[in-house]
Amino acid sequence: MTERLNSAQPYVLGMFRIVVGLLFACHGAASLLGLLGGTDGNGGTVETGTWPGWYAALIQLVGGTLVLLGLGTRAAAFISSGSMAYAYFKVHQPEALWPIENSGESAAMYCWAMLLLVFTGSGAFGLDRLLTRRSSANGEREAERTPVTA
Repeated sequence: MTERLNSAQPYVLGMFRIVVGLLFACHGAASLLGLLGGTDGNGGTVETGTWPGWYAALIQLVGGTLVLLGLGTRAAAFISSGSMAYAYFKVHQPEALWPIENSGESAAMYCWAMLLLVFTGSGAFGLDRLLTRRSSANGEREAERTPVTA
């Protein structure tokens, strides 16, 4: 049973990455572009350049999209995790100790989910994996073409 579950791990991790990246990008799209109801439920957006809201939304949109695609997953997840840690400790935690009390559950969950992706990588279905395969295949072809000299 364990062996069977372990063989599915890259695929489940890839699906986890896709869902987390999509949801994270949706937060950024709502704040920056007013999509999905925006910040106020009526299509409102965060004012351009405001600290920290606009920058957090930009990280959410770009980082979430990169994580969703599995492109530069570890770096994007690292920056995204740090942004959510900042959001939790600077915005939510001063209001109350526990995330359920300070409305910081999503910041805490995204922080830890992104941190997990930093250590696990993109899993299956990611562009990182596709590009790595393509570049290693080209490297092997070039090595085959290189004449051996004595």
